[in-house]
Amino acid sequence: MVARLIGACALAALVVIPQVVTPYYRSLALAILADVTLTVAWAFFSGPTRYLSLATGAFFGAGAYVTAVAGKGLAWPLPVVAAAVVGAVMALVVGALALRLRGPYFAVFTFGLAELTKHTLIWYETSVTGTVGRLILAPPAPLVLYYTVLVLTVLAVATSVLLRRSRWGYALVAIGADEERAATLSIDTTRVKVGAFALSAAFMAAVGAAMAPRWTYLDPQVFNPLVSFQAVIMALVGGASTVVGPIVGAVFLGLASEILLLRFRYVYMLALGLTLIVVVLALPSGLVGLAQRPPQAARGRPSGRPPEAAS
Repeated sequence: MVARLIGACALAALVVIPQVVTPYYRSLALAILADVTLTVAWAFFSGPTRYLSLATGAFFGAGAYVTAVAGKGLAWPLPVVAAAVVGAVMALVVGALALRLRGPYFAVFTFGLAELTKHTLIWYETSVTGTVGRLILAPPAPLVLYYTVLVLTVLAVATSVLLRRSRWGYALVAIGADEERAATLSIDTTRVKVGAFALSAAFMAAVGAAMAPRWTYLDPQVFNPLVSFQAVIMALVGGASTVVGPIVGAVFLGLASEILLLRFRYVYMLALGLTLIVVVLALPSGLVGLAQRPPQAARGRPSGRPPEAAS
């Protein structure tokens, strides 16, 4: 009940914020909402299964290009819907192959997906169309973009809650705990993983499509690997195994990144790397996991029960 009340208050504040703040703070809120959606979507699949996906940048970039290519002929928000479909189809094709891999092999494969897509686009545009990049003409108004991303954020959080309470979510958790045992319990592990991967990719591509009109000019550099790493770090900082964790991590690092980029631009990447190291070593369950620990455990004394295994 308390969580629902807090969520309702937060949603009401997010609806009102763009009407009362300056364009700078509205832009900051938009960027943080996009980070929240990407991080929550990443946690759909990677949180319960423990598969480290680095494909966020690929799906985000694909969604942005859908807006750049098809945005002229489609009324808003149809480019966002089209991007979600494109992202899901990409994930179904890639997931059918990549999700047979595990551990570092899967991570390397998904990281290479963004680079492969970027360089394929560069080759196509330079060799076929004779251009590099796309102009985005007549973008929607800033308020329209803000509320579009806000709707995506609400849908992503609601999907995360429903997914974790469903049989599909329990199957994903079982795969993360022991995939071989899950298969012996008649769980179609490949279908479950590919479905969750496609659902995650649909939201990532939709965010890319919604954020693309912020840029007048779009080129293949939108397939930025930093987007993939940021989603992972934000989820780990907050706690990837919970619904609230990715939200907390995205908001915390989104605000911290804004401060670091403005005041300490050249140490931003260093601070990001150090944050990941600290979280992995000292906070394996993230900030939410730390808040949920019993007081005795937080002080290093026995709490009367064994600590939970780190996810």
